[in-house]
Amino acid sequence: MLALVAQAKPFVPASDDVVLERLPEMGDPALAELKRMRAALTANPRDLAAAVPVVRRALDAARALGDPRFLGQAQSALEPWWQGDDAPPVAMLLRATLKQSAHDFAGSLRDLDRLLAAHPQMAQARLTRATVLTVLGRYDDARGDCAALAGSVAPLVVIGCEAAPASLSGDARPAYDALTQTLAYSGADAAVREWALTLAAEIAARRNDSHAAEGHFRAALALDPRDPYLKAAYADFLLDRDRPRDVLPLVRDGTRNDMLLLRLALAEQRLPDSRDAFVAHRAELAARFDAARQRGDSMHRREEARFRLATGNDPSEALALARANWAVQREPADLRILVEAAQSARDAASLALAHDWMRRHHLEDAVLTAALGEAR
Repeated sequence: MLALVAQAKPFVPASDDVVLERLPEMGDPALAELKRMRAALTANPRDLAAAVPVVRRALDAARALGDPRFLGQAQSALEPWWQGDDAPPVAMLLRATLKQSAHDFAGSLRDLDRLLAAHPQMAQARLTRATVLTVLGRYDDARGDCAALAGSVAPLVVIGCEAAPASLSGDARPAYDALTQTLAYSGADAAVREWALTLAAEIAARRNDSHAAEGHFRAALALDPRDPYLKAAYADFLLDRDRPRDVLPLVRDGTRNDMLLLRLALAEQRLPDSRDAFVAHRAELAARFDAARQRGDSMHRREEARFRLATGNDPSEALALARANWAVQREPADLRILVEAAQSARDAASLALAHDWMRRHHLEDAVLTAALGEAR
């Protein structure tokens, strides 16, 4: 350690005009308000009524920007209630949600199980647990939680909750039909409709119904053109259909988010007139992933695996990342990068694992089916 310190040369700015880092809140009133809320909370850190909006605002910022520092801010606000089984229900629910966002799914489930044992009618806790169980591939358990929501939340929430695990475990067509029929007659608010439309788009894309999928994506974007998850999912849809130029305007304004910067680089890689931009964005992504690794942040293994495979031609490293990611979360995108990396690395064991997963769960996914067919 002493040797490393001795070799490190501190950077000394040549003048006061040199910009060392651009703080995100400088250009965003919502983030500036979060900063003020956090400052007020420091005066009374055990004020739960003041902590709750700080945590929620920080979680929103983390999702929008893909910046794990906001997860740290959320955890700091929850520090008085971070340990123990006797936290107030709202604090425990936020704690579980924060752990979910940080990919601590086991920790999130422990809190949600404890919370629902004491408060079985807490709909948000049940919906969150269904989401976590779906990410882990525990589809029957997730569907049980979704069924228990009936009568306590809007019908579109129940149907959407059920459609997510059902569409990944052999019931893609009936799940899609139920979801789209409910969307046609539901008066749910815009946020719920955008979520349901995004889900419908993803199911349609996996079923290779491109026309329907694009319609759902566009309808969802009309409701919330800033949602980074939605924009990343739509960008992937466009890349799969060899439409990289359509990706550029979709994601170029969201490059503070690693997911969106990755999609931008993948699109630019396919466009000869975007070569210089691609080289610059590839270097920026490499620096971001290296910084995350130094922080001990393993939340973006899926994105890094995709980056290493597509832009670095490093199938061995991509496969190691994809396998580590698959051990934590098991969504179709996680299975896909595992398959693609395994094909490039010629890893028969990983391909067999993917075959077995699709067979056991009757997963309908046109892209994965084609990829695995080519690997035979």
